Amino acid sequence: MSLAKKLGIALLVILIVLAAAFWFLTRGDTASVPWEDVVGTDPTLEEPNAEGIPTVAIAEPVGWAADEVPVAAEGLAVMRFADGLEHPRTLQALPNGDILVSLTRAPAKQDDGGITAWIAGLLMDRAGAGGESPNQVVLLRDADGDGRAEVRQTLLDGLDSPSGLAWHDGTLYVANHDEVLAYPYELGAATVSGEPRKITDLAAAGGHWMRNLAINEEGTKLYVAVGSDTNIADKGMEAEEGRALIWEVDLESGRRRIFGGGLRNPNGLDFSPWSGELWTTVNERDMLGSDLVPDYLTNVPVGAQYGWPWVYWGDNFDRRVDYPIPAYINYVRTPEYALGPHVAALGFVFSAEGAQMGEDFSSGAFVARHGSWNRKPPSGYDVVYVAFDERGNPTGKPIPVLTGFLQDDGTTRGRPTWVEWAGDGALLVSDDTAGIIWRVIAPGGTRQGAIEQVTGNRLPPQRNLRGQEATFGEDDYARSVTAE
Repeated sequence: MSLAKKLGIALLVILIVLAAAFWFLTRGDTASVPWEDVVGTDPTLEEPNAEGIPTVAIAEPVGWAADEVPVAAEGLAVMRFADGLEHPRTLQALPNGDILVSLTRAPAKQDDGGITAWIAGLLMDRAGAGGESPNQVVLLRDADGDGRAEVRQTLLDGLDSPSGLAWHDGTLYVANHDEVLAYPYELGAATVSGEPRKITDLAAAGGHWMRNLAINEEGTKLYVAVGSDTNIADKGMEAEEGRALIWEVDLESGRRRIFGGGLRNPNGLDFSPWSGELWTTVNERDMLGSDLVPDYLTNVPVGAQYGWPWVYWGDNFDRRVDYPIPAYINYVRTPEYALGPHVAALGFVFSAEGAQMGEDFSSGAFVARHGSWNRKPPSGYDVVYVAFDERGNPTGKPIPVLTGFLQDDGTTRGRPTWVEWAGDGALLVSDDTAGIIWRVIAPGGTRQGAIEQVTGNRLPPQRNLRGQEATFGEDDYARSVTAE
């Protein structure tokens, strides 16, 4: 047998072995729990199936044809508000009706990060998230009221992976991946004038690079969501300093405090119309199987702790984490509502006064589920509605509002990313891989009124301590200790 033939056979054997290894390693874990059971207020939590290599099932974006639109729920209609945008992510409505959108991607890697980072880069490229960041904030304006933005102006350029946007009283707040900046900006202006001032530094980039913002009604407190660097603190807890949390920044003094912690990757932020409390969407950990762990929607009381990386969904310990368990784990909160494992819940908004989405969608939250890359079968790739009761508590199962992104052949036309209310009562949805802002509305419907805030009588202060007459007599419980 000639040397060339031997080399050919050896090469063929190597290729067969590599193909078999690739097939084995990418089989992944297939979900076995019915989808209806892993969403809602009391999700089923399957036994964890720790994975050495993550399940991979990426839906490759193929875009929308010119005459295609997503499928809207009954009673709703959808059209393009704007298109031809380069990777639009977050949206911010201004009081005059203008819409701001961040055109952004993850910052460029400063080092190669090894084989893991290289593989992750390939996966993100295939999912439509790769490439250089446009680093812009663009203004969109529907000047003639036809539901489509005719005006498109670049307000800010040369940013550094911007995501969070907020505006109050002549100031535009923009979160780069490593800082929050404040720009002077008057409504209706075509450009931002003046130099920015830094509000606060943030932990830079990492595995989760978006830094999202919300500002309270009074304009005194700014809330900043910062995701973790890794899945379960894989680089050590020191690398997670200033991450997996929501900051509260006092805009007058500049001081900040941790408002809520143990949140692996908090994203959307909005205030409950029932209580005024801050809520967020959170992307939970990976590599415990296709049925774990559910991403969630929850309130964030001041000082709340949700347990990452040690605990998920209240009292379930992640045995892969071997760092010392802190004492506060005894006070971990259980999330309010499961949105489903690996759905990548991002932007969300509550129903709001003036919205025009019909009676069936007038008391709840709208959530953009960006879509999984590591679940079989894929999950998310839609916008859903979570109904809330009159006391401001989530109920039932997620209701589809906008679907048709994921196709039967495993590709996706786009990926819903953020949601925001337009001035005319329509729900705007950014679709980052397709470069489109969708507009959803109930045609001919009426604007909804304000949601009634939940109020009640406060408990009177306890001015006198009771039980001071207690004694320690023979009838009281006593504990004896014997020295040995």
